[in-house]
Amino acid sequence: MPQITIERSARLDDVDWEEVAVALHPVVVETAAARLEACKTRVLRSEEDVVGAEKERHAVVNVSIALLAGRSDETKARLGEAVVELLRKHVTPRDGITLHLSAEVRDLDPSYRKAEV
Repeated sequence: MPQITIERSARLDDVDWEEVAVALHPVVVETAAARLEACKTRVLRSEEDVVGAEKERHAVVNVSIALLAGRSDETKARLGEAVVELLRKHVTPRDGITLHLSAEVRDLDPSYRKAEV
């Protein structure tokens, strides 16, 4: 916990996604009272993105953060806003490309279990 997934367009290969993850972790810690060493981020590259009827002039980044239950809706909303703001700093606009930046913060299902081996 937290389980973080960044899904991003192939058009954004030039972004240093490891740097984004390293910058994201303290934001999660400060906003949602998580432990830094507990933050785990995976970056998934999407080969195809379609927005409306367009296949070419868009790039998408969506950050999903799953936390153990207990944070208020206000805390989750603040974290989502902070994540989008962080993305604005790291993912710069490109000529002819509309960037779609989003974040979702949700509770992990009660069935969530983990192990470190």
